[in-house]
Amino acid sequence: MASPTYQPRVNTSGNGWRNPPIGGSGTGSRLSHQPRPDEDHSGPTGPKPRPGFGLRGPRRSPHILTAESLASLTLPVGDDGVIIGIDPQNQPAVLSLLRPAPMEIALVGSMWMAQVLALRTVATGARVAVETARPPAWGQMAQAAGGGQQCVSVHDVRQIAPQGPSVSSPVLVVRDMGARPPRNQLAPSPWQSVLTVLPFLGPRSPQMLGRADLVGLQRLSPEEAEVVTRIMRLPDQVGAVLPTLSDNAMLWCSRDGHQFVMTQPTEAETNLLGGPRRMD
Repeated sequence: MASPTYQPRVNTSGNGWRNPPIGGSGTGSRLSHQPRPDEDHSGPTGPKPRPGFGLRGPRRSPHILTAESLASLTLPVGDDGVIIGIDPQNQPAVLSLLRPAPMEIALVGSMWMAQVLALRTVATGARVAVETARPPAWGQMAQAAGGGQQCVSVHDVRQIAPQGPSVSSPVLVVRDMGARPPRNQLAPSPWQSVLTVLPFLGPRSPQMLGRADLVGLQRLSPEEAEVVTRIMRLPDQVGAVLPTLSDNAMLWCSRDGHQFVMTQPTEAETNLLGGPRRMD
């Protein structure tokens, strides 16, 4: 191939595409990566950059915590579980429905309240299995829960199978079979709690309330309030309030204490279940 007829352009000033020759004389002999003589000992106030390392960090003593000070460190962590409403101080009321120990819950109230609890339990990542004598009443809620995932299963009475609970897949078993529910086929176990819904107090209700770990009470008749006050060992002034509760108010009590809670349904819960009610 013939050599080109044009002459390559050479920029001898060092300001174009080519660098000036290394080792030349004059001001152009300085290596491009070396600082200028007037920059060695002068510059703006503040940390001086180091080649390849950026700016120098702050020259402070490292943060050191002695072993004796570790006990004073605290990390505030709230209760975990299902947010069931607000307490009288307008603070969130959290109910721990699923635990590593067996737990039996009795709810004297409406299916509406039980379904709200089931929906909010599903929202925490748990599964809900419903054993009920009225499957159609639970079917719509089961289809809407979980965003298409099979989070809620509905079973006829005595047709519920073992659920296989685990720490990564806890289960809430809801029993909705009237005031005289049959014997429970799925007993409480680690990570599997059993919630029994009672529309009102029946002949066997006092026994159920007495052995329950947690009891939820909607509005009761004065006669029912007297029975519950005696069984749960509530103060008389607390028992006197039970017949006056609104449809979305409840009293949650255990052997350790009691707490009034106001359950405010979300817009999605209202569209699916309707407004709060005491009887279904």
